[in-house]
Amino acid sequence: MAMPLHRVSDLADRAAAPVRPRRILISSDTYPPDVNGAAYFTHRLATGLAARGNEVHVICQSEAGPASADVLDGVIVHRLRSAPLLVHPTMRFTVPTRLDRLVARVKPDVLHTQGHFVVGRAAMAAARRAGVPIVATNHFMPDNLFQFVHLPDRLRAKAGRLAWRDFNRVFSRADHITTPTPLAAKLLADQGFALTVEPVSCGIDLGRFHPHAEPKAWARKRFDLPDRPTILFVGRLDEEKRLDEIVRALPLVLNETDAQVAFVGKGNQRAELERLARRIGVGERVFFLGFVPDESMPQAYAAADVFAMPGVAELQSIATLEAMATGLPVVAADAMALPHLVDDNGYLFQPGDVISLGRHLTDILTDDDLRARLGKASRELALTHDDKTSLARFEQIYDEVAR
Repeated sequence: MAMPLHRVSDLADRAAAPVRPRRILISSDTYPPDVNGAAYFTHRLATGLAARGNEVHVICQSEAGPASADVLDGVIVHRLRSAPLLVHPTMRFTVPTRLDRLVARVKPDVLHTQGHFVVGRAAMAAARRAGVPIVATNHFMPDNLFQFVHLPDRLRAKAGRLAWRDFNRVFSRADHITTPTPLAAKLLADQGFALTVEPVSCGIDLGRFHPHAEPKAWARKRFDLPDRPTILFVGRLDEEKRLDEIVRALPLVLNETDAQVAFVGKGNQRAELERLARRIGVGERVFFLGFVPDESMPQAYAAADVFAMPGVAELQSIATLEAMATGLPVVAADAMALPHLVDDNGYLFQPGDVISLGRHLTDILTDDDLRARLGKASRELALTHDDKTSLARFEQIYDEVAR
C-alpha cells in the first residue's frame, strides 16, 4: 500500500532538518591561564572537541575575580566568581554557587567533569537535577593537596583517607568514569571506588610534538641557554615533583660531562631550588625558564637532550609524553603511572636515589648512540597516545551515556 503523501512530506522534512552537533559542558576548577596538567588537558580536550564539530562549553573559575563569559579558541568559556586562596596567595578558589540556571541555558547533552572540588561538585549536582548524563575524569591524588595545606607526615595518611572518601562520594554519582592510565584506574579501586573506571589516555598532538632536525643550539639560543648538553624538566615547580633530586644529581653528572638543567614552569619551590643549587656549587648550571607559552613548548623540548621526571604523584604526565613525542630519552621515578611510560626509551630510578638518577642521566648524555636509540623508542611509544584517538573515544562515551 502506498504511503500517504503527508507522511512522505513529514519524512522529507525530517531528513532535511540539520543535525545539531553534540553539546558538551566541561567543568573544571582549573583552566588556562592556570598552569598545571589538569588545566592543559581540559583546554586541549575542549578545543579538540570543538575542532571536531562539537559545541563545547567550559565552566571554570575566574582567573581575575568577577564572573564572565567569552568565546576562546572556538570554546564558550563561562567563568565563575573567585577569590584569593589565603594559604596559597598565587592561587584562587571558586565562590560556591548553584549552576542550575547555567545548565538550563546551555542544555548540554552531557557533562564531562574534570574534578570533584567546587566547580565539579556544583556542576554534577546541577546536571543530576536536570537529568543530564555525567562523565567524570579523575586527575586527583591527595598528594596534590599537601603542597597547599602543609600537614605533618603523621597526619597525611588520615587526611588522604578522608580525601579519598569525599572523592568516592562525589564521583560515584557519575554515569561513566575515566582516568588517564590503567594504573590510575587501579589506584581508585584500591581506594574502595566500586564503579568501573575506564583508562583513556590524555593524548598529545603528535603533529605539534615531534623530533626536530635543526641543531639543538638554535632552540637553546631561543631560550638564552648555553649550548651544552641539557637536562629538561617541564611542570609545576612544587613539592610533589621532588625537583631537588635533579639539582642534587647534577654534580654527579658534571663529574663526567659538561651539562646543565633547565626547568620550565612556575611554582613555590623555585627560590628553594635556587638556594640549593648555589649551596652545592651548581648555581650557574641550573636555569629557570619560567612560564613558556604552549605554542613555544615544542622548541623547549627541542633544546634538550634528556627529560627528567622525578615526581611521585603522576597519574600520566602529559609533559613526559610530549618529551617522548619530541624524541627525548626519559629518566623517571619508579612511582605511580610513570613506569607505564618508560620501557626501552629510558630508565627508572627509585624516588630519592639521587646516585641512580645521576648515573642514568650521565649514561644518556655521554653516549650519542644510546641517546639516539632511546629517543627513537620514546617517539614510537608516544605514537600510541595520539589525542585524536582519545577524542574519538570520549565522543563515543558521550553518545553511550546520552542514549
